Amino acid sequence: MTTSNQQPEAPQRVIPIAVVGNMPPVPPASPTAPMIRTLGLVSAICGLIIVGAYQGTYDAVAANKRIATERAVFKVIPAAKSIAEYVALPGGGIEPRVGAGDTAPGGVKFFAAYDAGGKLAGIAAEGGAKGYADTVRIMFGYSPDCQCVVGIGVVAMRETPGIGDKIVTDKNFLANFNALDVKLKGDLSALANEVRAVKHGAKTSPWQVDAIAGATITSRAVGRAINDSAQVLLPRLVPNLDKLRSKS
Repeated sequence: MTTSNQQPEAPQRVIPIAVVGNMPPVPPASPTAPMIRTLGLVSAICGLIIVGAYQGTYDAVAANKRIATERAVFKVIPAAKSIAEYVALPGGGIEPRVGAGDTAPGGVKFFAAYDAGGKLAGIAAEGGAKGYADTVRIMFGYSPDCQCVVGIGVVAMRETPGIGDKIVTDKNFLANFNALDVKLKGDLSALANEVRAVKHGAKTSPWQVDAIAGATITSRAVGRAINDSAQVLLPRLVPNLDKLRSKS
């Protein structure tokens, strides 16, 4: 009998392997959602920065604008030593303007200017009209004694340097406003004559503005600005001038 020291082999374990067929590849996760969240965060931060900057500079901007406006008033009414702000109301009448808020719809803001003795030296008001590049905003002075415009100053404009800005340097043009006629009709309903600019050298009436040669568009803007503002303001103002004759 033959014997053997060889041990029988252990049975081999078979580990099943999953076989993946021809499955389509899984696409990577879309980056849209993270991008939207990032953009939203950036937008919120930018918005906070803009709002903070606006609020931080609002008072300074308002103060600078007020100073510029007051300087323009004193320029067009040289005899003025003090001013008071009023509003001409849509239904007629005037009242002091209180605070720095917006003027009521239909109201027209103006300034009563007083001399050293507290007597009314004139009225100043703003007007604006489209020029060559942008709206030309002016301040004009009104004298109740002659019922005429006695001076202008620029509040804001972006006209072509050396051309449009001649409205504040050209002596002949500024002479238009030594006594520009803005009398009212007999019933005080409107100006007796429309203020308008005419071609240089063609002025024949005291309510016309002799335009600057080469800057006719800007000159016309000044004429329209005065006319449009005076047509609304003066019919409300003139009947109430006695309330403004002396500083209260």
